[in-house]
Amino acid sequence: MLTAKQIRYLRGLAHPLTPIMQVGKGGVSENMLDQIGLALEARELIKISVLANSDLSVQEAAQSIESSTKADVVQTIGRTIVLYRKSVDHRTIVLPR
Repeated sequence: MLTAKQIRYLRGLAHPLTPIMQVGKGGVSENMLDQIGLALEARELIKISVLANSDLSVQEAAQSIESSTKADVVQTIGRTIVLYRKSVDHRTIVLPR
């Protein structure tokens, strides 16, 4: 669980990032969850966009991804989800206490 201070810090780091994946009409699939897990392991902090034609709302997609990948949703803004998960091998982000 992230503290408010850690969330503010991660939001600042995520600002210049561009979304690396899109949730479309098919929703969140197992293959997509595997790819998100790999991306989180490599980068720790990623953005995902939810397209307008998606059957899921942004909050539903965020909850689904969060529970399946054991990641923390840092922020949902507009149709964009920001996710964080501490990497085992490629740890680069040091969170404030």
